[in-house]
Amino acid sequence: MNEAQVNDMIQRWVSQQKSPYPEDYKQFQRIGSACISQGETAQLLKFIQDDNNKGIVKSMGCTLLSPLLCQILNKEKNYNHCQTAFAYLTETCCSKRAFRSLLELIKDTNPGVISETTVILTPHLQTVVLRLNADQAVCVGQSLSSLHSQLSRLPVPYTSEQEDLYGLGRCLFALTAFIRPFVEKVKLNSSKWVTAKEDEELRVELLKFCMRSLREPLLEAHLCRNSTSPLWMFANDIMMTLCEVQGPLPDILFFNSLRKHISDNDQSVESRACVAYLLFVQQITTDSFPAVFSPVFILQCNMQYIDQMLNRCMLKTSNHSGIEGFIVKNIRNEVEFCLKYGNKNKWFLGPELSLLLELVLCFPHGSETDLLNNMDKIMESLNLLRYLLLRGKELTIHVIWTELCRFRNEYVKMLRVCLTLSRAYYSSQLKSLQEDRKLKVVFFCMFQVLQSAMVTFDLMESLIFRIEEITEERIKI
Repeated sequence: MNEAQVNDMIQRWVSQQKSPYPEDYKQFQRIGSACISQGETAQLLKFIQDDNNKGIVKSMGCTLLSPLLCQILNKEKNYNHCQTAFAYLTETCCSKRAFRSLLELIKDTNPGVISETTVILTPHLQTVVLRLNADQAVCVGQSLSSLHSQLSRLPVPYTSEQEDLYGLGRCLFALTAFIRPFVEKVKLNSSKWVTAKEDEELRVELLKFCMRSLREPLLEAHLCRNSTSPLWMFANDIMMTLCEVQGPLPDILFFNSLRKHISDNDQSVESRACVAYLLFVQQITTDSFPAVFSPVFILQCNMQYIDQMLNRCMLKTSNHSGIEGFIVKNIRNEVEFCLKYGNKNKWFLGPELSLLLELVLCFPHGSETDLLNNMDKIMESLNLLRYLLLRGKELTIHVIWTELCRFRNEYVKMLRVCLTLSRAYYSSQLKSLQEDRKLKVVFFCMFQVLQSAMVTFDLMESLIFRIEEITEERIKI
């Protein structure tokens, strides 16, 4: 399409009284995208800022948000023009259309640029939502839900030493800035005798967001008190927001009848457990917690949260082979108890047992897992697997035999790879040690350690052989 044809089309759009047709939107986007790709963003910016084109831009300008975002993410030489054009469109386009367009951009975010996209779009999304007169609470809820779902795809840095390579911290700052005007609105209107329906809906959406954020990422985060880390600051912001939109924290933690808009499913309990942890352990917002409750009452009320945190996190986050081995041994004992008449428990029989086995029968670092450091857990895992295979007849009734065989195949296969690599490594260490006997004491200690490692590998291999024998016997039956 040449320049004269483009000018004729623009003139037609300017002069027409009716709403644009669907093909007009496509044509406008095609022309705008061509300008952007050819580096003519200065001319495009001049066009959309021209008062004569206000009508066109208001109705069809949203179609340019996607190509502009691509240029901003790529940080091309026309970056500033694209930024200015993007901001202008979100301020002048039809607010409902702009909201839908931005929400689609968030939902379609490429996994490799989640943090960059979130940081870029969040302030513009806030601008658009603040322009909405109707259904603002619903739009805030949809925005927060979409943004949080993208953040949940980013890995959480578990220790302060780990670098936040994926930009989770920047996203958290952007989210905190996004909710601030809406929190202030709720605070302002909460002082009134009668709360409007829209304000109550907005409060509920903010409360839901806080509870989601407590569960993810804060429940899995490593927090250092009084630090300047993004996660610590986000935890403070969420707890303060919770106090501002929900009211007294005891309402959430202790009193079932007052937990409005919060269901009692596992996810909700985890969120409240995180509130208890941040309040009583990290002492965030303790100044807002009433001092009238006795220590005994607080401990009793928090026991369900302590129980929830231990059940949820111990196996995954202890990072101690001895503790993990002890937990695996307890799982075996519980399965044995549940197989006895009248003791059936859904968590140790049926599909729920598969979830536990998925946590147990795995290697933290794949084929590079250190078998010696993880010896306690691996030995107990092999014993658990052997026991379950021996009790195959009872487990067949509970429909987990197929899953158990799958776990056995995957676990044993990976363990064999680990054993092969570990044997080769420790054998080479033994050989090097025997060739270089400088200090007798050091040699003797090192020799014992390496010999012990080889014996451990033999034990693991013998258990693997026994597991395979049991499996073959069961298949024949």
